[in-house]
Amino acid sequence: MKVLVLNGSPRREKSCTIRVAHKFVDGLRAAGDCEVEEINISDCKITPCLGCLSCWGRTEGECVIKNDDIPTLKEKILAADVIIESYPLYFFGMPGIMKVFTDRMLSMMCTYEGQAPVVGQPFHGIRGDMSGKKFIIVSTCGYAQTDLIYDPLLKEYDCICGPGNYYALLCPQGKTLSVPELYDRMEVYLEKYVDAGKELATTGELSEETITGLRVAPFNERRFKLLLKKFWENERGNV
Repeated sequence: MKVLVLNGSPRREKSCTIRVAHKFVDGLRAAGDCEVEEINISDCKITPCLGCLSCWGRTEGECVIKNDDIPTLKEKILAADVIIESYPLYFFGMPGIMKVFTDRMLSMMCTYEGQAPVVGQPFHGIRGDMSGKKFIIVSTCGYAQTDLIYDPLLKEYDCICGPGNYYALLCPQGKTLSVPELYDRMEVYLEKYVDAGKELATTGELSEETITGLRVAPFNERRFKLLLKKFWENERGNV
């Protein structure tokens, strides 16, 4: 199994979210042979999309921009069995560097010719053979829950991939992952992501029960508010 991890956090290896993604990959590895490659998107040279739509008209899926890392990244995506995008929620969406990368994936979408959306499918199709591939989003947020705040981001993926054609592993209360005093407790909490990785590797899918369970916060509302209060007091004290 070839696994490609795209770390979209500007903080690279210091990202709390990549810690969650690593746990999921640990589960994949534990369940069988696994070849893993991890790429920091912020280390890549990615030119913003020009919006010229040449990839839909003149060049049939080939971007006119050739002098950056996108062609190589596309090759890696097409060669992988499991593609994992890992990043924290930024202002109810993906980080800017990840959005620039995602915009450049437009060339992997079929040309839009006025076709109507089909429920459960990408808005107007994806070029290349994506059958059998598993696409997974791992994201943490600083909020107490994942309901509502992820809706804008997931709507975008619904259009790109088609609803039900990707898994969104969402982790609330992500700030708690950066608190040294909570490290051991959060290690226990993150074991469910290891179990999810094992489940995908052994069954080829993740159950709705598993997806829902991953979105359960590590602390109750009252405790989390106290942790946030202490966190922001420390931040203000470091100014």
